[in-house]
Amino acid sequence: MRNSAVGDEAARAAVRAERGDQADLLAALRPDQWDAATLCDGWRVREVVAHTTMPFRQSAGRMLVELVKAGGNFNRMADRLARHDASRMSSADLLAVLRANIAHPWKPPGGGAVGALSHDVIHGLDITVGLGLGRVVPPERIAMVFAGMTSKNIAFFGTDLTGVQLRATDLDWTHGTGSPVTGRAQDLLLVICGRRLPPGHLEGAAADRFTAPGPQER
Repeated sequence: MRNSAVGDEAARAAVRAERGDQADLLAALRPDQWDAATLCDGWRVREVVAHTTMPFRQSAGRMLVELVKAGGNFNRMADRLARHDASRMSSADLLAVLRANIAHPWKPPGGGAVGALSHDVIHGLDITVGLGLGRVVPPERIAMVFAGMTSKNIAFFGTDLTGVQLRATDLDWTHGTGSPVTGRAQDLLLVICGRRLPPGHLEGAAADRFTAPGPQER
């Protein structure tokens, strides 16, 4: 995996562009698509958007209180808040929050501007790939995410990548050693994050390890 520094202003510009693109895409969704499943297990589109806009709506103090309620488990806290907010906010409300915060300076603890970009890109893909929309994130944004990714980041997701080499077809990027699994860089990013992709996104002998079963296989 190649890794290089990304300038803060370049990352911030990418964050603004990504949020703007996502807002336009969400504005075009049908009402039923807001209730469609995404690649985030158990979350519809509205829960994902509630999660990505959570930092714009919650104070640090409130987040700390919620984290204590969740026994210090961040994922449990995030799931509870996303479900709660998605149940009380309309799709128009969620979209309005995103549009109003395209330039918001939030960044995850220790993640910097690239961490914010990663958060937005990954969850945006959870939506678009889950809905089969075919959106392609500009490769330079994916390259920024990969450039800011460390072994610790990858280990956080707990994905078993033993014996495979992830090899992007649209970027000069590889990760790991072993049997090649090829695909768009954005799809390989989702593999790293533990998502199982719909059939047809990956190629290689080990691709099935990271692919969800088709309807006929369930």
